[in-house]
Amino acid sequence: MEKPRLLVVDDDDSILTTCVTFLEQEGYGVDAVSTTAQALEKLDGNAYPIIISDIYIDKHTGLDILRAARRRDPACAVIIMTGRGTMETVMEATRGGAFDYIAKPFDLDRLLDAIQRAEVARASEQEELEEEKALETEMIGSSPGMVEIYKLISRVAPTEASVLIEGETGTGKELVARMIHSNSPRSEGPFVPVDCASIAPTLLESELFGSVRGAFTGADRDRIGVFEAANHGTALLDEIGEVDPAFQPKLLRFLQEHEVRPVGSSKSREVDVRVLAATNRELPKLVESGKFREDLWFRLNVVRIRIPPLRERRADISPLVRHYLARYNERYERSLRISEAALKAIQEYTWPGNVRQLKHLIEKVVILAPGHSLDAEEARQALEDMDPHERPVESLADAEAEQIRKVLAATGGNKSRAAQILGIERKTLYRKLERINL
Repeated sequence: MEKPRLLVVDDDDSILTTCVTFLEQEGYGVDAVSTTAQALEKLDGNAYPIIISDIYIDKHTGLDILRAARRRDPACAVIIMTGRGTMETVMEATRGGAFDYIAKPFDLDRLLDAIQRAEVARASEQEELEEEKALETEMIGSSPGMVEIYKLISRVAPTEASVLIEGETGTGKELVARMIHSNSPRSEGPFVPVDCASIAPTLLESELFGSVRGAFTGADRDRIGVFEAANHGTALLDEIGEVDPAFQPKLLRFLQEHEVRPVGSSKSREVDVRVLAATNRELPKLVESGKFREDLWFRLNVVRIRIPPLRERRADISPLVRHYLARYNERYERSLRISEAALKAIQEYTWPGNVRQLKHLIEKVVILAPGHSLDAEEARQALEDMDPHERPVESLADAEAEQIRKVLAATGGNKSRAAQILGIERKTLYRKLERINL
């Protein structure tokens, strides 16, 4: 099998030469650069499967390369080399998606081992991403509400119109946005989502527009923003209703002019990006209360797509269950069946977390079910497990520890994937693992 082409980034020429010589002897193609600007230029035209980067380069860090690489290819494995710095920096890289880190000076066999493990991990992650990507052009469901959504997507995708996607948490707002992007003339460009609710109001401007070195305390390097990262593609502003009113005029100006001015810079740069927005709030009510600008709402609300909650389209639950059951049976090499009585219990549930909650439930039962068929009682128990306040604390703790062990085993120890299946953040999973000594 042909070995992948790698990108190596380090401002130490001797390390670059050593790595390139060694890796080429091992059969890899290698591109080597010594600055962040050169690395970002390489990433602009290439999707490297594996990148080896020093943590500190010129006025930037390997974290910038990590972020750019993961935006370009979410399955990219980035190995960080570090000769100085703190564990906090290493942990930030790990949280940002770094595959591994190697302390300098390092043995070349240690580097080769990390690359070979990254190849295996990337192949697995690529398979999962391909499964996810298949859903970008297909939503599951044939209820009248979903049919209407399909029609709207087919009409609006080829245009440049702004689209406001409304729906409760877990209904699939980002999926609809991805479908619009995938069926648009911009489909070959990047799709960059940003959760406005998860970013502090004081940081949202730099997140979207970028910043220059020295713009504020801690800005030790230039950073491009979401809109530049999505150039020639599509940006999704998720939870747009959470944007601070003080920042809304700047966002409106960008939507009108399509120019970004990084925080701390006096120069504007033009970007070519389509902006979609999503919310679980009722924006007209926010407009009435003065928390959301009416002119910004008009600008975003050219086309409105409302995704109904799962409880309003129960006819879609059965095909969704079949779809996810087949998917996770194949992934985890199981042959679990769901009885009619169990399916009935699932259909009668209220699903406050909507399709996302249903998806995680099916994945969990495929991993955790002891037999080959899920009966009604097991289904009801699985549904009850999603409502922790219904169970005694000791029972919950024991059951939770056992579930974590099984899910980690099923994912081959992949903590990010395990946290996703369990419906918790990765840092929460780490705390739970410490508590149960895993």
